[in-house]
Amino acid sequence: MPSDANFGFPTAIKFGAGRIKELGDLCKEAGIKRPLLVTDPGLAAMQMVTDVVSNLEQDGLGVAVFSDIKPNPVEENITDGVKAFKAGGHDGVIAFGGGSGLDAGKVIAFMQGQTRPLFDYEDVGDWWTRADPAGIAPNIAVPTTAGTGSEVGRAGLVTDSVSHAKKIIFHPLMLPTFAILDPELTVGLPAGLTAATGIDALSHNLEAYSAPGYHPFAAGIALEGMRLVKDFLPDAVAKPGDLEARGQMLVASAMGATAFQRGLGAMHALAHPLGGVYDAHHGMLNAILMPYVLKANREAIEKRIDRASRYMYISNGFDGFMQWVLDLREKLNIPHKLEDIGIPSDQLQMIAEMAVKDPSAGGNPIQFTVEQYHEIVAKAQRGDL
Repeated sequence: MPSDANFGFPTAIKFGAGRIKELGDLCKEAGIKRPLLVTDPGLAAMQMVTDVVSNLEQDGLGVAVFSDIKPNPVEENITDGVKAFKAGGHDGVIAFGGGSGLDAGKVIAFMQGQTRPLFDYEDVGDWWTRADPAGIAPNIAVPTTAGTGSEVGRAGLVTDSVSHAKKIIFHPLMLPTFAILDPELTVGLPAGLTAATGIDALSHNLEAYSAPGYHPFAAGIALEGMRLVKDFLPDAVAKPGDLEARGQMLVASAMGATAFQRGLGAMHALAHPLGGVYDAHHGMLNAILMPYVLKANREAIEKRIDRASRYMYISNGFDGFMQWVLDLREKLNIPHKLEDIGIPSDQLQMIAEMAVKDPSAGGNPIQFTVEQYHEIVAKAQRGDL
């Protein structure tokens, strides 16, 4: 692994330990003089954010922090963030943190110059063309977890408080101008969150690799992303100060989000409504759902998984891959069933009905019916693999 590297696909990525110190210069390069740093309440209270703000102030930037964000951001969080952006006379956003901070930050930068309601820009057809491009502020993304890969994405997830559906807000110009992948920023992440976010990165790469659409570039990226998770996630969890493992997981996360332009699938189609209804951690949901969805998709993806297994040095094809997933989950203390994280069985029919309408469902190798989604999520809820 190189100690430092610059590359783009398509975001300009600044990779390496300590590169957070370049944030002020990158703001200036992006034309941002008064950044609004958007993050979650937990991070906002940490020395990490205090140090970043101090360094930006020393660089002569008029920075303020906005952190009123839920773990699954809702429209009110975006509205309040836009108010803070305008009240402070800001001209750009630093999206800082895990998926919630990154998604909210990007959407705030997008919405601060729009006139229509937020969900008018949902990723449906060409709805993104409703936006005024001149009203989109630049953003710089700084992930502190290795999972969502939102730092290289052109969209943000926001939960509709009324329907509890997670909706994708999309515009090409939401793509961050720069992404800083600094493994030192992830060292303090607890083992449980390192594991859950790491398997989220695996789910992105796996579902992108398994999607039926033709995008060989994305398929190749997804394959290497899965290998990086296999080789480095256990060490990132067991040895929190291992900067190589932390760095490689940041790369695997970014690769997954780059690859899933090829499509996602039933894991995410179920995780989105489960997260919206129960406010559960997205990465943990994907980690629990993974083997159940793999099994349901077996007929359509077995040959593809055989190829991946050979590349990843996993023996026995699909069965070996499935066993690797189960062993990895056990090693990382991932629960085996949704019931273990407090999700009951009483609303699973509604979850299935939401899943079949979720945008991710279209990328699944098999177009499952409501009944099939209900069967999958019911088995995952009670641990019936």
